[in-house]
Amino acid sequence: MLKVYLLRHGETAYNADGNRYCGRTDIELTTKGLRQAKFVFEQLRDTKIDEVYASPLFRAKRTAEIASGERKVITDERLIEIDFGSWEGKTREEFIAEDASLWENWSNEPEKFKAGGSGESGAEIIDRLNSFYDEMISKHNGKTILVVGHNGVNRLFMAGRLGMPLNNYRQLAQENSSITLLEFDEAGVMTLKLLNSKI
Repeated sequence: MLKVYLLRHGETAYNADGNRYCGRTDIELTTKGLRQAKFVFEQLRDTKIDEVYASPLFRAKRTAEIASGERKVITDERLIEIDFGSWEGKTREEFIAEDASLWENWSNEPEKFKAGGSGESGAEIIDRLNSFYDEMISKHNGKTILVVGHNGVNRLFMAGRLGMPLNNYRQLAQENSSITLLEFDEAGVMTLKLLNSKI
């Protein structure tokens, strides 16, 4: 059994500004985002964490460092946020006004269509996240790890692993720096134990 404490990074200026899409843009945490990461540290202070992993983007890596008590963080490109293509840096309202068909295609069949027309498809995202977590299941059986990623990839991965249609991934909300707890058995079956928890 592998236990994963999965976080979305702390708040950024893009999150605070109408939830502007911040895929590969490498921005910092806000003061609130830093506080959120410190609160996670307080919650997990007495939890034994064997390894800490994060997306290489600053907002995720810094959240992982703070939440783990400044432990060494292993960054992994497979955890990076979705490539949002033409949607990068825009709110949903802004990019739908530019080309509603791109959003309609992604909303209906994200596994098939690329985000923002030129970004990643849901299938590509699921493949890289499954690759990461399958490696973790093999490498850390019987252990507990902390993983800090991003809103889009975390929700798509959970939806896919739970057998949900990918176009329903937005029905899984993950708040900034809240605790989600996943358990994986040796066969890779995932159980969602906690979502947006304050333990």
